Amino acid sequence: MNAFRAGNRQFPHALTLQIPLVAALACFLSAPGLAQSDPAEPPQAHPAPKLLARPGRPVARQEVDEKSMRALIEQLVACGTRHSLSSWGDPARGAGCARDHILARLQEINKQSGEKLKIVNDKFETTGPRTGNKPVPMENIYAVLAGSDPALAKTVFIVSGHFDSRNSDPLDPTMDAPGADDDASGVAVSMECARLLSRAGAAGHGPYRATLLFAAISGEEQGLLGSSRMLEWVQQQGYTIGGMLDNDIVGSDPAAGAPHRVRLFSGSGEMDDSDSPSRELARAIEEIAGETNIRMIFNVDRLGRGGDHYVFYKAGQPGVRFTEPLEDYRHQHQTLRTENGVEYGDQMKYLNFTFMGNVARDNAEALRQLSLAPAPPSQLKLSGGVTPDAKLDWTAPEDPERAGFEILWRETTSPRWRVYDFPAATAEFVLKSVSTDNHFFAVRSVGKNGARSVAVPTDTGRRLPPGRQ
Repeated sequence: MNAFRAGNRQFPHALTLQIPLVAALACFLSAPGLAQSDPAEPPQAHPAPKLLARPGRPVARQEVDEKSMRALIEQLVACGTRHSLSSWGDPARGAGCARDHILARLQEINKQSGEKLKIVNDKFETTGPRTGNKPVPMENIYAVLAGSDPALAKTVFIVSGHFDSRNSDPLDPTMDAPGADDDASGVAVSMECARLLSRAGAAGHGPYRATLLFAAISGEEQGLLGSSRMLEWVQQQGYTIGGMLDNDIVGSDPAAGAPHRVRLFSGSGEMDDSDSPSRELARAIEEIAGETNIRMIFNVDRLGRGGDHYVFYKAGQPGVRFTEPLEDYRHQHQTLRTENGVEYGDQMKYLNFTFMGNVARDNAEALRQLSLAPAPPSQLKLSGGVTPDAKLDWTAPEDPERAGFEILWRETTSPRWRVYDFPAATAEFVLKSVSTDNHFFAVRSVGKNGARSVAVPTDTGRRLPPGRQ
């Protein structure tokens, strides 16, 4: 049978006759007036408000210090292993060696910032199956950049990486576990964010209305123990969590055409329309950093895997995970060895610092804008069922720096919000001739500086009332 070749596949000659017909049909269906055969909502054009530009002086890619990121990762890898059950007292090997290098880096950053950071070495005791169900000591490191606005300073945005590492045996604290990618890369991103965002005078960034927390935590490989402690610590300090950005395995991008977009994982939660706080945080980050830099993944994490953001997500807090585009599992959680000519192990030589620098820039700019924004609205409600109009109402605290609110809507199948209108104050807002059933809705606060809060979706209550079928 005659055939033609497309890529590495062969197609029978008979199919070649069908392909032009399919293409013609696609063109016919995409012709004006045919692609959109649904009634317009609203029938007339919806409002076209003038929107504020986003805050000026964004974090520039050339500001990222790849050399310092590399130097810190080299120091962490040189500790041999950073397993959370290894020594916390040996300055040359183990978890304590890593802690010392991270604290030293933060002290350098703090000096450059004019002592703007509060550095915390959080020592705690924890237990879990991967500690032999015995209490063991661990430590987290936080650098806190206090917000300047009394009304928002108790809202905190967190960026984090975990500094512990492991080899093929998660319970082995003795053999080498370089952990260059998993997760010295995430620690380097977190520390670089601390440097970029604490240098208010040098780069023109800040001051930030909300508080920023730059974290390097332990215990991730032992069952997310360090992140559980960090959540507890943050709540003990009386903070409201605006967002948690977990950077875990963000250092390698070996595929042709690199650097590629970083993947951003977010869970759907339990809402009918999958608009969980974590999903809204992911949308906000993508909008700030751009679709060319962020690839949203609508899964809480990789299949069968977990990370520190999961603790926040399960607690109902907004938590997302940054991870490299394509993972090479030969270079994760592997004891250093060569088998059948294949190298295993998580080593420096597999890292891509151009990609990692991009991830640091994306994190830093997202944190900058979110920490400059007004408080998000609350008590957002949608009404107007069995009427022609959608009606929204919400509340928000008084804020002289707020310019107004963006009314957001999207098709139920669309991943991204669009702006419908921009009212200046809280009040019942009516979307005339817009069905409550055909769209999802949200509202976000907008500052006079152009910074947007994370969007708050309507609590739609789409489930039927008890007893109604």
